[in-house]
Amino acid sequence: MMNSLQRKQPPVFPVERVIIPEVQSLNLKNGVPVYLINAGTEDIMRLEIIFRAGQVRERLPLLSSTTNMMLSEGSQNYTSEEMNRLIDYYGTFLNLSPEKDLAGAVLFFLSKHIEKVLELTRELIFRPLFPEPELNALMKKRLRWFLVNKEKASNQAIDKFFESSFGKLHPYGRQLTEKDFESMNPSIIREFHSEYYTPDNMTLIISGKIHPRTTELLNHYFGEIASVKKQKKDPEIKIRGKASKEIHIVKDGAVQTAVRIGSPTINKRNPDYPGLKILNTILGGYFGWRLMKNLREEKGFTYGIGSAVSSLNLSGYKVISTEVSPKNCSQTIDEIFNEIRLLQNVPVSADELAVVRNYMSGEMVRMFDGPFAIAESFRAVWEFGLDNSYYQKLSEKILKIDPDEIIELARTYYNIDELYQVTVGPNEKEVS
Repeated sequence: MMNSLQRKQPPVFPVERVIIPEVQSLNLKNGVPVYLINAGTEDIMRLEIIFRAGQVRERLPLLSSTTNMMLSEGSQNYTSEEMNRLIDYYGTFLNLSPEKDLAGAVLFFLSKHIEKVLELTRELIFRPLFPEPELNALMKKRLRWFLVNKEKASNQAIDKFFESSFGKLHPYGRQLTEKDFESMNPSIIREFHSEYYTPDNMTLIISGKIHPRTTELLNHYFGEIASVKKQKKDPEIKIRGKASKEIHIVKDGAVQTAVRIGSPTINKRNPDYPGLKILNTILGGYFGWRLMKNLREEKGFTYGIGSAVSSLNLSGYKVISTEVSPKNCSQTIDEIFNEIRLLQNVPVSADELAVVRNYMSGEMVRMFDGPFAIAESFRAVWEFGLDNSYYQKLSEKILKIDPDEIIELARTYYNIDELYQVTVGPNEKEVS
């Protein structure tokens, strides 16, 4: 009886419809947009403060991320020690989040502490001091992290991939040097903060079991700050990738070769993006993907290989990532290109497409499972000027895409001649 049960596959129930929750929107007195997701049963709230103050805005490397990381290092009314002690005392989790396009902070806290948390957040966001001793300590620590991480083949590979794909002068392709860590000083950071950490450049996303006084308190702590309207247009920066598509960095003594293959591509604003996400899932976006079956399960070349399609404000990018034995590197790359060619010429079977549909529909259900997940999903489309209707289109595309469309997408967006091929490992000529 037990053996019979063990051999019986549990029933599969396909996801027929993904429910996309609505998000309530309002504006504070000074025009700051606020998005509210009132859901959940526990008295916990999540507050995300977002500024378009990411890496693309900085005039010096590290300026955006350093400004953001220094926000909790003391304000007009609290020293760094006092601020961090109060954050801990009120059970608040704080995550400062500098990114390529955006910067800001995420806070999780008990609803009953909302007033004190908002008061501390105002200090953190709008009244930081950027003290020099703390800045110097931070830069020394970041330099140590940089020196350690730059020795890793995987980091060298992805850095060189971005530099090669976007160009050395593009904010997505610009790479750090040791000298960049010496250029930060409080006056430069204060200037960047005063320009970009302003109410007219600010958005709030709040989720959880919303406190009844939330709107009133937001207006008190943030809505009365004067908003100086400044036009902060997205920079228009051309992508100037390297002419050579094959780049190898010699790393003597490396046990494995890091491989990154890909190129810039469309982002979420393009109507083809949902289809491209489905194509990526088939190629390398979940554990049953083709690259994993070929290079791990059948050939044993790698422990793991996957592909990703990511959306940034100025562009998107797609990349295939793995680490392999140097002697198998050339064959691994050949097999990756073979898998791409199959997608360009051979229709995906009905069985494989059904598995992918179920997997992606299940992932979409997970993306809206609870108020905090809803907030993160909304934020992921809001930054592109979209709303949750994007997910409705994605859900429909998952259910309706056909093999012919997948072939067309593969031919359009995975032209092998346009893919950058970055490897970091031993000298290929010395590998037997």
